[in-house]
Amino acid sequence: MMKVPDIFKTKKQTFSFELFPPKTETGYDNLLSTIKDFSAFKPDFISCTYGAGGGSREKTFDIVELIQKDFSIPTLAHLTCVLHTKDEIKKIIEDIKSRGVQNIMALRGDPPQDNPNWTPGKNNFKYSSELCAFIRQHFGDYFGISVAGFPEGHVLCKNKDKDAEYLKLKINAGADFVITQFFFDNKDYFDYVARLKKINVNARVIPGILPITSYEGLVKFTSLNGSSIPKNIQDIFEPIKDNKEKTISEGIKFAIKQCKNLLENGAPGLHFYTLNKLNPTKEILQAVVANLKSL
Repeated sequence: MMKVPDIFKTKKQTFSFELFPPKTETGYDNLLSTIKDFSAFKPDFISCTYGAGGGSREKTFDIVELIQKDFSIPTLAHLTCVLHTKDEIKKIIEDIKSRGVQNIMALRGDPPQDNPNWTPGKNNFKYSSELCAFIRQHFGDYFGISVAGFPEGHVLCKNKDKDAEYLKLKINAGADFVITQFFFDNKDYFDYVARLKKINVNARVIPGILPITSYEGLVKFTSLNGSSIPKNIQDIFEPIKDNKEKTISEGIKFAIKQCKNLLENGAPGLHFYTLNKLNPTKEILQAVVANLKSL
């Protein structure tokens, strides 16, 4: 399997999907079927989120290993610092390596709901930049490393210039590329890239795309991660929030327009937050396929 940064050497733009490990066996079985459908699109890579402190952690690694072995698609395993000691982190990374996975998304992560007051001690990592440096120290160039980017600033750091400096720390610590949190105003993305370039961060910054399928769900997501809901989004979706079919239809239309604009103006691809569902990502991707011919 290729490291994702090696894919970038031959592709100016990529497209990819994010999945999460279901909590139930039924959900897990359903996801395996969905993965087969996703693989038919031949994405450049697929990422899978991580269950902090155990939980769905093993399922994360089972999923990324299965995708690589059964479908020959490079995978990106998410890894968070939360609840783990440095020794535990090293063992986890060794497990990832033993499965033939060569790409990690290094994240700080948030304390879980059942342990909201957890704080890092001397044997834990406090920042994802420390995790990036640790991976490079102990595993050299074996892994391609991705980190999260926040076009609107992190929920705990709304000073956009300072947030950009924190991103630079991650890159300097060994990260190869960036996948952003979702956003709905493309200006936020392009301004973010410009801020990074201004401080000599030239790593690839892939925009994260969240298709809108529920306005109430969107409000909940944004309340947790600090993303904003622009007025044009409110104007479209607030009046139809109780009409699921219309919400999905308008969500597809908006995402198609957003994705085309991003690609036409130089974004290096698209990373879809699929919520483990083929649609509406499938319809969006098919509609922008003309823009993806260079992928």
